[in-house]
Amino acid sequence: MSELVFIIEDDEDLSTIFADALETVGYQVEQIKDGLKAQQRLKEEVPFMVLLDMHLPHISGADLLKDIKADERFKDTYVMLTTADARLAEAYESMADFVMVKPISFVQLRDLTARLKPQ
Repeated sequence: MSELVFIIEDDEDLSTIFADALETVGYQVEQIKDGLKAQQRLKEEVPFMVLLDMHLPHISGADLLKDIKADERFKDTYVMLTTADARLAEAYESMADFVMVKPISFVQLRDLTARLKPQ
């Protein structure tokens, strides 16, 4: 499995900060801005990790999360939920490997993802 990370986030500024943090650690990053495009890319590719915003255009992060968890191809893919909605985070916490409530700092994300990176 490659060390490809999908950042599924519709806020361009946040997506760029997340990408910078992950690239600093050495991950290959693909930024995806809406749920429909994310759904298509997940059919084509199995990333090492998915950073998943819960509020997305077209298809919600919750629906994408359910799809990922129902697909055996993603059994080894880390899923990190990113949301500003603490209640939503709590509702889906059991389905994700990590939940980060926004705001998320560059350093927080860099340090957490560095620990997950295969040596």
